[in-house]
Parts: sequence; structure tokens; C-alpha cells
Amino acid sequence: MKMETLQTPLTNLQLELLKVFSRPVSEEDLLQIRQMLAKFFAEKAMNLADQAWEAQGWTAEDTERLLQDEKE
Repeated sequence: MKMETLQTPLTNLQLELLKVFSRPVSEEDLLQIRQMLAKFFAEKAMNLADQAWEAQGWTAEDTERLLQDEKE
């Protein structure tokens, strides 16, 4: 029986990271790079959330109401 292997192409980000990190890095550098990437994506997500919030015209009062709804 022939077994098929699924091949998923690498994303543009994965390809770029492979090029950048074609040399070994220290564990300390690796940790800092992970933190930098996490911060980048967290900030991007927050900016998108802020845009959505503004598009809806929500206010601080809406925030409080949503928080109260979650507690109930």
C-alpha cells in the first residue's frame, strides 16, 4: 500500500525566517526573538481590535456593560 504524504507549502513568513536564521543563535537570542514576535502579533491584534471598536462606535460605558454581562 502506497502512503501519501501531505505537503503544506511554507508561508512567506516561514521562508523569510528560514533565510534570516540560517545560522545558529544563542538560547538567549532565541528567547528575545520569540518575545519580539509575540509582542509584534499582540500589538497587531490590539490595533485590529481598536479599529473594530471604533468602527462600532463603542464607548467606555459599553466596555463596562460588557464586563458586567460576563460576570452574570
